[in-house]
Amino acid sequence: MSGSHPRRRTPRGPLVLDTRDLGRRPGSMQRVQARVELPAGLGTEMIWIAPGAPADLDLRLESVIEGVLVSGTVVAPLTGECARCLEPLSDSVTVELRELFYYADRATEAGEDDDERVLVDDRADLEPVVRDALVIDLPLSPVCRPDCAGLCVDCGVRLDDVGPDHTHDRADPRWAALSALADDGSTEPDPARGTPGRATGRGDDVRP
Repeated sequence: MSGSHPRRRTPRGPLVLDTRDLGRRPGSMQRVQARVELPAGLGTEMIWIAPGAPADLDLRLESVIEGVLVSGTVVAPLTGECARCLEPLSDSVTVELRELFYYADRATEAGEDDDERVLVDDRADLEPVVRDALVIDLPLSPVCRPDCAGLCVDCGVRLDDVGPDHTHDRADPRWAALSALADDGSTEPDPARGTPGRATGRGDDVRP
């Protein structure tokens, strides 16, 4: 039916805020401080938040004409591995949130704006908001420390463990081609002909 909205299922989970106590009078505010367990799937291949890890919410809910404005911070622990030396690392991240959740009767028609957040039964689902904020904030190449030297390209040892004197003997690449030719015998001279030798047939014999 034109102008109607599909029935949305009531969201549930640790990142769902109940706004019923806030009321709809514009200007009303409510502070939310809580520790919650985060769901799985938050992070990237190199650094992530472990499923069930605790996160600290410090949020402010403000009633406006269109809905409820949620702003504040989420602090969560990080787990991952260094992009240079591949050692495990741990850290924490603080993400800023500022999102307007529309009242159902103030929201645009379904399908017009996929990014629009809508209150369902006066509940605000923060999980997609937190997920988006984390993806933007997390480093693509996390390091255990800024001056991490990484791994040796020859043997794979962690360079910070062996020190700056760690080296490997390397052959001069300019001689590599000559060495390969010498190994297959193709550059051996033929004393009888004065030219590089090769396997010859009977008809190739040279007599003085």
